[in-house]
Amino acid sequence: MRGKEIRLERIVDRNTKKTIIVPMDHGVSQGPIAGLIDLGGAVDAVALGGANAVLGHIGLALYGHRRHGPDIGLILHLSASTAIGPDPNEKVLVNTVANALRMGADAVSIHVNIGADSEARMLADLGRVAVQCQHWGMPLLAMMYPRGRKIEDEHAVEHVALAARVAAELGADLVKTVYTGDPDSFREVTRGCPVPVVVAGGSKTEDRATLDLVEGAMTGGAAGISIGRNAFQHRAPDRFVRAAAMIVHEGRTAGEAMEVLR
Repeated sequence: MRGKEIRLERIVDRNTKKTIIVPMDHGVSQGPIAGLIDLGGAVDAVALGGANAVLGHIGLALYGHRRHGPDIGLILHLSASTAIGPDPNEKVLVNTVANALRMGADAVSIHVNIGADSEARMLADLGRVAVQCQHWGMPLLAMMYPRGRKIEDEHAVEHVALAARVAAELGADLVKTVYTGDPDSFREVTRGCPVPVVVAGGSKTEDRATLDLVEGAMTGGAAGISIGRNAFQHRAPDRFVRAAAMIVHEGRTAGEAMEVLR
């Protein structure tokens, strides 16, 4: 486990035991969206703000990571789908743990949609990747979302708690999932998951709404955040990440963090 411990310190703050991850894997699912036209510039901006890690596909390592700015952890994403595919909820493996190691990744991630028609195959992929990560000492972040025909509310606590627990049971070291809407209900998720849980940021929203989500998640026991569009599409990505870091790493309120953005 020593290898995992060393690599985890590159994506999780060793003092606070919390993390700010900025996912930049949208180029595969949505194409060259605003904020990610220049991958290197996007990475530099969030690194300057104090993000602990960025997450993306092979292209992130090839064209954007550690180009100029401060050092920042690298999580390589192993699964993908496109928004215009027959079933965007069906994620397939497009990279391997061994290749991520060769490329210098500090961790890998995989996406599973619990409740999707292809859930069984995605769970099999998660289990296989988790075993490989144990073998190589590579940390594994599992992105777990309740999505499918039986899911009426993707933020319902029972669905989110199930998704998070599945990831832990199958060997993930970190779990990313959606916020349930309030600290009390999210605490049910974090209490029921034996590994750290980070909360997803979702679609682009107003600054205060996003920071309120971050504060609520942290109050509910989250180990950090994984926020993409609200960070790299911000008018000042470095300042937004700095504001989020005040909540995640310093225990400040959303109101106090807003002062950084004013």
